[in-house]
Amino acid sequence: MHNIESDSDDELPSGWEEKPTEDGSVYFVNTFTKKTQWTHPRTGKKKIIPKELPFGWSKTMDEEGKTLYVNRETGNKTYVDPRLAFAKEEKSHVHDFRQRFDGSTTAYQILHGVDLSGKYALITGCNAGIGYETAKSLARHNCNVLFANRDLQATQKAIEDIVQQTNCSEDNLKAIHLDLGSLQSVRKCAMAVKTVFSDHLDMLILNAGVFGLPYMETEDKLERTFQVNHLSHMYLAILLEPLLKKGSKVVFVASESHRFANLKKMFLQQDISMSKDSYSTMMAYNNSKLYNIITAKILSEEWKNKGICVNSLHPGNMVYTNLSKQWWLMKALFFLVRPFTKSLQQAAATTIYVATAAELEGVTGLYFNNCYYCEESTLAGDKEIAEEIFTISLRFIEERMGAEGIQKYLNKYMKKRDDSSS
Repeated sequence: MHNIESDSDDELPSGWEEKPTEDGSVYFVNTFTKKTQWTHPRTGKKKIIPKELPFGWSKTMDEEGKTLYVNRETGNKTYVDPRLAFAKEEKSHVHDFRQRFDGSTTAYQILHGVDLSGKYALITGCNAGIGYETAKSLARHNCNVLFANRDLQATQKAIEDIVQQTNCSEDNLKAIHLDLGSLQSVRKCAMAVKTVFSDHLDMLILNAGVFGLPYMETEDKLERTFQVNHLSHMYLAILLEPLLKKGSKVVFVASESHRFANLKKMFLQQDISMSKDSYSTMMAYNNSKLYNIITAKILSEEWKNKGICVNSLHPGNMVYTNLSKQWWLMKALFFLVRPFTKSLQQAAATTIYVATAAELEGVTGLYFNNCYYCEESTLAGDKEIAEEIFTISLRFIEERMGAEGIQKYLNKYMKKRDDSSS
């Protein structure tokens, strides 16, 4: 049985078969010579498989005492170990993984055979759109999901719909209030999360966002797109750091729009949160998505030694969601291009991939698009700008909320700033 996600390089030559061991190793048998080996006859690499059967499969015996595998959902039976469909090459480097999916892949396809029982995820902005599809996909595979949203009534309706559509347990799905337009709400949410997920958080998916808003300020006297898309998510991630353990995944949902950000080094202090006079709807969004990628890269370095993986991603071009409905011009544009847009299942795929893919264990600080990593913009890769934006963001939080929870980062990055200016 060959890997269902294999490419031509991974195909076995004629006369070869792959066989599993109970402990999760794969060996290869030449049916002509009857010889066996541990390395793939074409690639020369070793392969491993999960030690447990894929989600939905069980093992039994047939009448002759042979091992038989049964798919509980479809009733299909096979003598071939279904774990072989999920075989992967042993890595020689943490970034050594192949592209298995693309822009047409759905979240359900990525999660095929994956059991997320015992896993805990928090998702912001998930009562509709891509966030909802992300939550539904995880819940369908037994993940415990915490819905962090402003509208709890809409969130409860979303939970009920997901339970009905997936037959998952409602006990696995919980709602918590989070208003990203309020740093005080972010702090309260983080404190509450620590009581719900008392020991660990496997996935923190920072998905919520606004787009196409006219200039308006939050209760914290900050431009709303800047705070909702960037600052509050950065604050939430830092406050939830104690729940993040080795293997935890932090996912910032950014956008290819970050490539059109217009920041200049000498004006960072003025530009990072736009004033009313300099405000541009589109540029505010572009810049906020740049900040998402920058924050992910900085936190990936901060948390790398703890084994916490922090990555960012673009969910897909021209995805029709509630986000795009907030601006009349985008409504008109989407009416024209709707036949060419991604479905919500396709749009959620990269988020699901970055949050759950086994081959991304240890992979951190990357930017993904269409379920594979790619180069971010030159501006996003500028370390000096990144550290300055991160420092300014910390100062914004400190001025409004004090230094509790962010003190160690303030000390480090303010010292860096002082050292560079002296």
